[in-house]
Amino acid sequence: MRIIEVSSPSAHDRGRQYGRAAADLIGTAIEYYGRAFELQTGRTWAQILQQSAPWEQLISSEFPELYDEIRGIADGAGVSVREIVVLNCRGEIVYDAPLPEEEDVPDGCTSYSLTAGDGHVYTGQNWDWRHAVRDTVVILRIVQPPKPTIVMQVEAGQIGRHGANSLGFALNANGLGGRFDDTIGVPQTIIRRLVLDSASISDALKVLVKTRAHIASNALLTDRSGYSIDLETTPGAHGWEYPTGGLLVHGNHYQAFVPPQLAANHRPMSPDSLLRVPRAQQGLREALTATDVRKAIRTAMSDHLGLPDSLCAHPDERLHELRQWSTLLSSCVDLTTGEYYVAPGTPCEHEYELIPFNLYD
Repeated sequence: MRIIEVSSPSAHDRGRQYGRAAADLIGTAIEYYGRAFELQTGRTWAQILQQSAPWEQLISSEFPELYDEIRGIADGAGVSVREIVVLNCRGEIVYDAPLPEEEDVPDGCTSYSLTAGDGHVYTGQNWDWRHAVRDTVVILRIVQPPKPTIVMQVEAGQIGRHGANSLGFALNANGLGGRFDDTIGVPQTIIRRLVLDSASISDALKVLVKTRAHIASNALLTDRSGYSIDLETTPGAHGWEYPTGGLLVHGNHYQAFVPPQLAANHRPMSPDSLLRVPRAQQGLREALTATDVRKAIRTAMSDHLGLPDSLCAHPDERLHELRQWSTLLSSCVDLTTGEYYVAPGTPCEHEYELIPFNLYD
């Protein structure tokens, strides 16, 4: 898995460094989503680029520094700014697509936060998404004074997803589904980057509570103090949960509440989430008191009940290759020590590897 480090007080310069280092992977991502969007939405790449214009306008007007970073990525990779915008709005485009009622919008991810018996605070997730983009996933470290240094796992070209920062708090996220109104809201990559750029955990909470997202998404915040909260954010109402017995797990269904806009006819977007969450809870309870906590977490996150749509997800060969999804990466972050571990791919097949820098360097 490629590790990219960028450093500059200039957003455009950071983006240019990133774009140059990931140019080939960004090209691969654009090629994949061009085919995948046409299959799922019936729209050509040119039409998708046009569809993303309102998001580009919103980002440039409301978040100019992040827009400068996006422009830098495009310059460094030799692609258009609008193409980088599309990569950062891919979730919003997927959820906005008119689909038959019986067709699923595939999504995954099982996130956790736990305070173990060794006194350390751990957080991470199995990141499940389209199997074909697995080779475009990078570890991105951004040094951006005076803002905190952040470490994230992202698809090449994206400016935010899951990660942690040098102030000692982490964000893990999960799709929730459900269709709301047609108002253009803030893309998830922008929201998640704003969270990790925050100067404190309370500022991060303000971002999640006050920002009007375009789509519903779950956000699990964990602080090295042991505090954690799960926020089910939607374009409308929000719900929240706190840990029980030092453990908090979330998947891809509403656990704290069901938004009133969806309640009358609500069904979980990802039925397998109803299986993954209790299996993760069961396995991670063992990790709470384990001698080797990280090994116990890996064992828990490698669960295969319901394979291929299991906690450790594998491609379903019954699906079209562009629709297959799997666990792209499993993360395990020790917020107490600042050690950041990732398994590049399914945790059943790949050991957690320590990335070559500490959160608190």
